[in-house]
Amino acid sequence: MAHSRRPTDDTPPPALYAMVQPGLEPVVADEIVRDLKGEVKKSSRGVVVFRLDDVTPDVLKLRTAEDVFLLAWGSDTLTYRPNDLQNFRTWTSSRPDWQRLFRIHHAVRPKTKGRPTYRLVCQMQGEHGYKRYDARDALAHGLGKKIPPGWVPADENAWVEFWLTIRGKTAVCGLRLSDRTMRHRTYKTEHVIASLRPTVAAAMVRLAGPSPGMVVLDPMCGAGTILAETIELSKRRRAGMVTVIGGDIDPNAVFVTTENLHAVGPAHLARWDARALPLATACVDRIVSNPPFGKQLLTPTQVGPLYQSAAKEWDRVLKPGGRAVFVVAEQEELDAAVKPFGWTASRRLRVRVLGQPAVVSVWQKPGAAVQ
Repeated sequence: MAHSRRPTDDTPPPALYAMVQPGLEPVVADEIVRDLKGEVKKSSRGVVVFRLDDVTPDVLKLRTAEDVFLLAWGSDTLTYRPNDLQNFRTWTSSRPDWQRLFRIHHAVRPKTKGRPTYRLVCQMQGEHGYKRYDARDALAHGLGKKIPPGWVPADENAWVEFWLTIRGKTAVCGLRLSDRTMRHRTYKTEHVIASLRPTVAAAMVRLAGPSPGMVVLDPMCGAGTILAETIELSKRRRAGMVTVIGGDIDPNAVFVTTENLHAVGPAHLARWDARALPLATACVDRIVSNPPFGKQLLTPTQVGPLYQSAAKEWDRVLKPGGRAVFVVAEQEELDAAVKPFGWTASRRLRVRVLGQPAVVSVWQKPGAAVQ
């Protein structure tokens, strides 16, 4: 086997890519640029390719990404025909400097005790002229003797994971740097029905843009995911904490939130009806929330009246110039609910929540911001 030329010290690190919830690519790109000082090279549905000056464990601190990988190769010119499989084999065997990728991977993810283990993962979306297991076999063939002797295959919890992800005419292959805790979070030990995905909650908090000293409210807090991500973002920026307030009509939700926030940070929690908040007028700077969806917790006919009643309280407690971020499936109902108050939408991102189409929307209340 031919040996790869060892890169010199001034050779730029290889590119990375983040797998993201489709629709959140701009938010993930912003986090990469602002928090990691990285350079985004390309974005496509569900994927953000980027570069860093140095690949360190800090890349695992991304809050809005589902997974992060070292890029071995990528293509957006798949033919959907079986000859793609030969390309997978060729690209895998000839394009990457696997030894270099292994060294960087091991620096970020040091090996635990026991024999080194590896796993091959193939994901495929869309209709192609071959099956997922065919693509996985092509990946395995391309790796050939690239996998060091002594490594043993594992079905799960492997030290090194080779991933091939195929979506339509696009394919990316790489070494996984993250694990399931990146997207699932260790703090989330308790759950409620229709609990929000942490990466979506983190994206919503970033869109809200809470600053030190602000008060952030989630009036329908569920499992407390939005509140947790607000606290985590505040701690990361180290410029001063925000005050976090949350509540829910369901006493079990308040209990679950209390449990989930135990290891995260302080929050003011209460059981309440979001249509009659026990809060002073104009007392919060940001509202970030995931109101119930019609197909999840309510019937479609109940959504409109709930949003209308809740919107009166949202407008009452939000300061002039304040910002609100929501994720809902029934966007028309939300638009109608906030329209009487003159709120304007500055951004809308189409996502999927629990497999259902939804919209993350950012709203501004009229008036000068009160600091």
